[in-house]
This record gives sequence, C-alpha cells and structure tokens, in this order.
Amino acid sequence: MSAHISNIRPKPDKVIVDIAKYASKKTITSKQAYETARYCLMDTLGCGLEALEYPACNKLLGPIVPGTVVPNGAKVPGTQFQLDPVQAAFNIGAMIRWLDFNDTWLAAEWGHPSDNLGGILATADWLSRNAVSSGKKPLKMLDVLTAMIKAHEIQGCLAIENSFNKVGLDHVVLVKVASTAVVASMMGLSQDEIINAVSLAWVDGQSLRTYRHAPNTGSRKSWAAGDATSRAVRLALIAKTGEMGYPSVLSAKTWGFYDVLFGGKEFKFQRAYGSYVMENVLFKISFPAEFHSQTAVESAMKIHDLLKKEGRNAEDIKKITIRTHEACIRIIDKKGPLNNPADRDHCIQYMVAVPILHGRLTASDYEDSIASDPRIDKLRDKIVCVEDKKFTKDYHDPKKRSIANALTIEFKDGKKLKEIICEYPIGHKLRRKEGMPVLVEKFKTNLARKFPVKQQKAILDLCSNSKKLADTPVHEFVDMFVI
Repeated sequence: MSAHISNIRPKPDKVIVDIAKYASKKTITSKQAYETARYCLMDTLGCGLEALEYPACNKLLGPIVPGTVVPNGAKVPGTQFQLDPVQAAFNIGAMIRWLDFNDTWLAAEWGHPSDNLGGILATADWLSRNAVSSGKKPLKMLDVLTAMIKAHEIQGCLAIENSFNKVGLDHVVLVKVASTAVVASMMGLSQDEIINAVSLAWVDGQSLRTYRHAPNTGSRKSWAAGDATSRAVRLALIAKTGEMGYPSVLSAKTWGFYDVLFGGKEFKFQRAYGSYVMENVLFKISFPAEFHSQTAVESAMKIHDLLKKEGRNAEDIKKITIRTHEACIRIIDKKGPLNNPADRDHCIQYMVAVPILHGRLTASDYEDSIASDPRIDKLRDKIVCVEDKKFTKDYHDPKKRSIANALTIEFKDGKKLKEIICEYPIGHKLRRKEGMPVLVEKFKTNLARKFPVKQQKAILDLCSNSKKLADTPVHEFVDMFVI
C-alpha cells in the first residue's frame, strides 16, 4: 500500500523567503552600486530609444486595444503611449531588449538584468501619477535606482551557480522572479504577500529557449524579457488582492519546480544578496552583439585595421581561428544559413565577419540589406571556434569573470597574423574608467535619435547629476522622455 500524501501546508521555501526579505527590507548602502545604476539607467533607456527606429519593434508597442489611454497610467519613453502598468512594462521591456544592446550578466546562467527596468519604471511611474492625483507624495528616482540594484542582485545571484539553459529554460524566468519581488515591494505588499507573489512567478509556465537556438532562432528573443517583466507586474497585482501563494513551489516532491523543471536539483548560492551584481554588471557599450562575442568583435575591429595596413583584404584569408570559452561555443558558434537579424546577432562568425569587412558592427548590420553581401557568408565559412579550458575557467572565476576571445588569421600565402587576444570587453568592471565616457556618448547618440536639442540637454544634465536625479519624482523624469 502506498502511504497517504501529507496535506499539512509547509513553510515557504527558504529561497523565496530570502528573496522577499531582501526585496522588502534590505537597505542598499553601496555608493558604487548607485553610481553604476545611474549609468545603467541611461544606457538601458538609450537602448530602448534606438529600438524605436525599427518597425519590427514598433509594431508590438502600444495598448492591447488600439486607442486606449489610461488616466494616470505609466508612460512609455520615446512615445506618446500612456498605458496600464502591465502593458507599459511590456512596451518598455521589449524596447530595452530589442537590439540586444543592454547590460549583461554572465555566470552558470546568463541574462540581462536591466530587462527588469520595464516592470520597475512602469510600476514606479504609475504609482507616482496616482499618488500625485490623490494628493500624496510620488516615488523618487532613488526608489527606481534601488529597485534596479535589487532586481539585478536577485537575478544575478540566482544565475551564478544555477544553469537554467542546461535544462532548456530561458533566462527570462529570472527576470520574472526578480521583477515580481521588487515591484511587489514598490507596491507596498507585506513580506508574506511578496512571498506569495514570488511563488506565483515560480509556479508560472516558464519560457523554453527554443527561440534562441538554431533552427528556430527568432524575434521572440527580443520581446521575451518584456513579456517576463510585464507578467511580474501582473502577478504582483494579483498577490496584492490577497491571492494565496504556493509555499513549496520549488521543493514540492513531484510537482515542484526542482522536480519538474530542474532535474530534481535544488538551487545553489555562492553569496548572500547585497549589491554585487550591479557593481560588476557588464555593459554592451560599443557593439549590439551577444556578450560572449564582445571581445571577439573588438579583436575583429583591430584585424580590419591591420588588413588595411598590410594592403590585404578578406579574399586573402584562408582561415580564422577563434580561441574561446565553452559558453561561447554552446550559444553562438553557428554554421549554415542565418534566417533573420535575431539569428545573426547570435552567430559569432557573423559578428566577426562584418567588422573585418566593414570596420563596424551596428544594429543595422544584422538587417537583410547588409546580410545579403555574399562576402559575409564566404568569410563565415573560414571561421572555426576552439575551446580554451583556461578561458572557460576564468569565465567562471568570480574574481575575474573574463569573457576572453583570441583571433588568429591565416592567409592563403602561408603567412599568419600574430594572435589578437582580448580578455575583458570595454563594458567590463575592470574597464569602467575607459568605458563610462563611451557609454555616455552612446546615450547622447540615442537621445539625439528622438528628441530636439533642448530636450536632449535637459535629460543629459539631469542624468549626469546623481543627487538631483535621485531626488526627482519618477513621473517628472518619465515626462522628460515623452515626445
């Protein structure tokens, strides 16, 4: 005879309790984290503004029912949309992620922690407009920066030791969990209600990585994070009504997340929640390219210049060897036809070939008009990736977190160029002094895509003044981005 199943409701899983405690009670004191969050805010919104130049992104934006305007709703930067916070979160999240140009976190799992800004900014703006309309004080941008730090930390700490991609799940599950925790806290939910909300995020259906990998790579990877962060806002609102949670959603035998989706393994943690992830986050400053290729693209740009100096061109190349780390090979080492821009920005051969040929890699270089150049595929066929075990080890080392690539060019006449190696991309913490001025220039360029000069200057001046920015009401900040 089988034993009866116990129906005694367990205490909430410790993983969920820890997330809820951190989201609702932790005071962030790190000046470095807040300074990095300020740069992250600029860069993330700038990425969203650039995405508005692409019809494929714009077609997904706006209210679900055309023409709907929500009084005191959240506004979508760079547009005239004013929406409910769930749909606004989707809009902002889709814009942010569309061009694969916002920040990155690399560990056992990778992802883009600034994806959470979709839910954070939409919620903060909506709460602020409603507070002002009822004579109460709005949230300040300091609240947004704090929520960004916490969302980065939750997503990043879960990613350090736990590989969701190895069981076929997409990293946007971590966006949903992190966003749910921080927006629930912003809404004023109690710790128990936040626990309920986070449990709802884990019990939700989770996205497969199908849309990120050949032969199915497609544009859903550009709006998946918007979907996740907007779902987080919805789940937080549901929990706010008093809706129950599911305390052992992770650990329940047979029916819990661990058994159903994680091979029966429990999550492992390297560190307690603090502000480590924001302090160490990686910025995509120069190239809209999957992050494991960033150093390869930097090296390819140097090769372009060396070829010009030697009076050679791509036709003279016999073979290109990329010495790289395991994650790069697993995700973006890709042969065969590339069917769309989402396919191309996840192919290291493509992302190396274009800068060797043209001396650049921009978002438009993934479009059909550029990809139709037969020289690109011809050069792709000459590129081979090989794993360097040391590169893989240094990639996982918390003191290094390198993303190394090394390129060697062999010519048809037998000559070789000296290997060009780049271990840390310009967006790495170790290159902050060099990288942040370039990041600001990227932000200026993106502001100029959408706003007149006076408006550009006002936004830049505010974002450059950390104290003034922190004290600015959220709705006033967002209004500056309305066109």
